[in-house]
Amino acid sequence: MSTADAPCRICGEAAVPAGTMASSFSSRTYDLRQCPACRFAFVANPWTDYPRIYTDQYYAGRGADPHVDYVHETAHWDTTVRRYEWRGILAAVSALTDIGGGTRWLDYGCGNGGLVRYAAEAGRAQVFGYDTGAMAESARRSGLQILDDRQLGDAKGTFDLITAIEVIEHVPEPLDLLAAMRRLLKPGGLLFLTTGNLRPHRDRLLSWSYVLPDVHVSFFEPSTLARALEQTGFRAEQRRGVPGYSDIIRFKVLKSLGIRESHLVERMLPWRLLSAVVDARVGVSEHPVGWAR
Repeated sequence: MSTADAPCRICGEAAVPAGTMASSFSSRTYDLRQCPACRFAFVANPWTDYPRIYTDQYYAGRGADPHVDYVHETAHWDTTVRRYEWRGILAAVSALTDIGGGTRWLDYGCGNGGLVRYAAEAGRAQVFGYDTGAMAESARRSGLQILDDRQLGDAKGTFDLITAIEVIEHVPEPLDLLAAMRRLLKPGGLLFLTTGNLRPHRDRLLSWSYVLPDVHVSFFEPSTLARALEQTGFRAEQRRGVPGYSDIIRFKVLKSLGIRESHLVERMLPWRLLSAVVDARVGVSEHPVGWAR
């Protein structure tokens, strides 16, 4: 199929060209498309040679996404600004659902296992991770409960909570990913995910800094994500004002500025106010959560 014939991967309607983007990392040229019906945007010709994309260089911040640096975060566990995100996610999911010692929590696409370790140390749930590649293997060797493909397959219908933090934008077929996560959840289980919000950028997709077409290939507005959740066995729910987003946004701002470690100056800033301003502008907290039906 040529990219000119690429239908929307959410609703199946005809998608229209949204421009091309050349990657300075891979020297590839990507065709972007948008769906007028459900407003999904996507890379029509994604690069799927994942061993060449997600290399050790990628995880060290020298790959297609320079803001990724799991190596530094692992080495600076106590001072990385990523701890704000972990703290915010724990606060958010705790506000959305009951979490106790019997709660089975899976962090899907866990990377270096940072959230798994943070949540496990909080002692509020049985926390597992899932990912593939060298970083996941390193996390497994450190003693974290990182599932492999076989273990994941054996765990269908056993989780009360799944988090998928900045994962879905990497996947060319997001409905398949959502359906797979639905199969892992118990009925009534919660899916909490984060991804960029296309809504404020729908008319200027090519200038949106989140579009890194070597690795980010699927882009959602909140209504689009709600539709995708409903199609894959979830009840979508918009929940603005959930605690924790201030910290999640705080991390995103610091990451975008290239700040990797917490320090006194940034800790003195009025983050609750600053995060509210950022959220009003780019809608980080607008995306729905999903409840497994």
